[in-house]
This record gives sequence, C-alpha cells and structure tokens, in this order.
Amino acid sequence: MTLSKVVSPYANRRARLAKLIGPKGIAIVPAAPEQQRNRDNDFLFRQDSYFYYLSGFTEPNATLVITGDGKSTLFCQPKDVEREIWNGYRLGPEAAPAALRLDAALPIADLDAKLPTLLDGRDAVWYPFATHKGLETRIDAWLGSVRDRVRYGTLCPQQQRDLCGVLDEMRLVKDTTEQATMRRAAQISAGAHIRAMQLSSRMLRAGQELREYHLDAELLHEFRRHGSQYPAYGSIVAAGANACVLHYRADTGLIRDGELVLIDAGCELDGYASDITRSFPANGKFSSAQRALYELVLASQEAAIAVTKAGARFTDPHDATVKVLAQGMLDLGLLGKNKVGGLDDVIEKRAYFQFYMHRTGHWIGMDVHDCGAYTEPSETGRVSERKDALTGETIKDRPARILQSGMALTIEPGLYVRPADGVPEQFHNIGIRIEDDAIVTDNGCELISRDVPVTVAEIEALMRG
Repeated sequence: MTLSKVVSPYANRRARLAKLIGPKGIAIVPAAPEQQRNRDNDFLFRQDSYFYYLSGFTEPNATLVITGDGKSTLFCQPKDVEREIWNGYRLGPEAAPAALRLDAALPIADLDAKLPTLLDGRDAVWYPFATHKGLETRIDAWLGSVRDRVRYGTLCPQQQRDLCGVLDEMRLVKDTTEQATMRRAAQISAGAHIRAMQLSSRMLRAGQELREYHLDAELLHEFRRHGSQYPAYGSIVAAGANACVLHYRADTGLIRDGELVLIDAGCELDGYASDITRSFPANGKFSSAQRALYELVLASQEAAIAVTKAGARFTDPHDATVKVLAQGMLDLGLLGKNKVGGLDDVIEKRAYFQFYMHRTGHWIGMDVHDCGAYTEPSETGRVSERKDALTGETIKDRPARILQSGMALTIEPGLYVRPADGVPEQFHNIGIRIEDDAIVTDNGCELISRDVPVTVAEIEALMRG
C-alpha cells in the first residue's frame, strides 16, 4: 500500500478539530518540553497527550498549528547530523508532511516569525489553557505583532479559547485504533501481574527473602519485554499494612508468608495507559479473613460491572459498589449495627468511608486519569445542593455523565482496614483493591484486563503453578 493511501487516525482527528473550531479559528498545540532530572541529565521524554493525539509525533521542541480550513502545519527541529549523533534521529521538516499527513512543516526556529501571519484574519485562537508554561505570553506577543499591522489591513483574532475542552470531548470516546492499543496495553499488564504473583509464591516456597522491589522488577521486565515504552504510573506494590496506604509506592518492604500483597500497576503502550490492581496472598493461599474481605470487594466490583453500559450514568458503578460494600461491612462486623444503623443509614451518613474512601473509577486513555468531564454537558444547568454528612460542607451536585459506547473507564472498588476500636482483629491491616479497565458498549462493557485471574480459586490455582 502506498503511503498516501494509508488511513491516518491523526489526520482524521485534525480534520474533526478543524470543524469544531470553525472556519476562521486557529489552534496552537505545543509538544511537551524536556524536563531536567539533575545536572545535565533529563527525565525520559514523554510526549504531551494532546499533541500526540493530533500528530502521532514523538519528538520534543515542536508545535502543531491547525486552521479552521483544515490545514495543518508542524514546526519541528530541523535535521542536524551532529545533534542526531548525540540525541537520536530527527524526522525534520522536509520528511514530516508525507510521514505525518501534514500540509506543511517548518523549522521550529521560524515559529515566532510565522505565527503572526497564520493568525491574521482569524476570529479566535484556540490553545490549551494553563498547561504549557509561558505559552500565554508567547501568544500575546504574536497577537501584538498582528495588531501592530492593523493599519495595513491585518485582522487580529478577538477571542482566545481553551482548546482543552474541545479535545477532552474528542478524546473521551475512543476510536477503534485507540481501543486496539488499549487492549494490547492491558494484555501486557495482565501478563506482568501474573508474573509477579507466581514469583511471590515461588520465592516464599523456596524460603527466599521476598521484598516489594522484587515484584516491582518483574512488572517492569514484563512491560518492556513486550514493547511497552514505560509504566503508565509509578507501580504500587504494597505488602501487609502498606496496602492500606492508597498511593503507596513499591519500596523495600518485606513480604511475609501469610500476608496479602496489593499490586496496582499498568504499562503505557504507544501513548495509551492501562491500570490494573490485584490483591493476592503472598504464599498463594487466602486465609479465611482475607477470603471474606476479598470476596466482598469482588462482589462489589461485579455489581459495578453489571451497571456499566451506554446510557448509564458515570456514578452508577460507584453507587452499586457502595451498596454491596456497605452491606458487607455490616455483615462482617466492620461496622456495628447498633452504632451506625442499617444499610440506608451507612450510605446516607457515609459511615463506609472509614474503609472505602475513594471513587469506584475514573476515565482512562492516553493519561491514566484521562481527560473528560464527569458531569453531563447537556445538563450543566441542573444544580442541587446538599450538606456532606462527614464534613458538613455544602456540595453542589450536577448530573453525572451519561456513558456512551467507546468511553473507557476503570472499575476499582476496595477495602482498607486499619486497626481501630470495634474493628475485628482478624481484619486488621488488610488492604484489598480489585481494578479492571473497561470499554463501554451498547449492551454493557468489555473488560479488557481480565487476562489476569480475579477470583479466589483462579488466583490460588495460578500461584500453585
């Protein structure tokens, strides 16, 4: 197939964006800057998600300009043999139009000189607000150059608009290309979780010292072995009581026989994140207390999965989770009925918050906590107020987002039991979270991360192997 006939999802997205900003609009999207780590060493470069979504271009020091008439121009680093010897290959302005399906490409050094011309005659300039330090100042300078020439007939844009809102809505529904990449990322991450589970039981059976960083190393190995560029976020590998710290990071903690291990980890593949959590017994066998709490969390996740479908609200999975968890807390004695009342009282007073203090999911895509409004845009005028049962703060509620086919979200209930008066001792210091990635469909949702076992029987069987 010739290059010109290959369908480019990036070109399609740019065409969609051009229509959304209007025929006289212009959008300016910078690449991510390189970030210094220490002295003369930079952090590993990761492209800006908005820029990559529209271009597929992975080099730093670049800017993409899209006009409402559908024309796209990339400003990028020129070819430089000496710099490429040190820092790697550059595509360059000459090759970029054909490779990226662009109308034009110019050296990044020409940006300040060319932008006033591109802005002339436009009615609005769109760019991502508050995401690139110094961008607003540069745009003010470009607009100033246009205004300086109004006596010669130039027309300066009268509006500055936030591009994030438009792109967030576009990115919220994943196209088939994005979905395929996310499935592959989840598949790789599932394999990494399996590898970590099996190493845990194997090392303990052999009488070897096992620490959290041993399992973290297995995750990273499996990510890279299958082509992932990086972890999507800092992996959480938490043994024993550490699992009750929600954002704990893999450290030197000793993993003991009889403890649970919580791993929250996912790779990033070609710009798209995965996000999976599994909780498992380090030795491969659940105790009765661990099993009771684990099966409660799993039941709450299944309730959330059952209501995740097109037409449902984003909050429906959370509400379903809370109902199951709250009843389980009463049944297991985590909450005393004489003290907190029945199920409706636990939910209304948020008494469950002692053991479950986060939401049941978030959008996922190019960013692990992906962009997109959680309220329904068509109903933003509907606002109600309530007083929070725990803080007494007045909360303004707007209708939650209506799920559409192609949206992607996590489903991740949990229980975190810290020692406290009235809490049965057999549950102390047990932290459990179960998280899967889901793509919304017309009739339900597709769980793309279930290649890693999730039931008690499946986990125990895997870890015996």
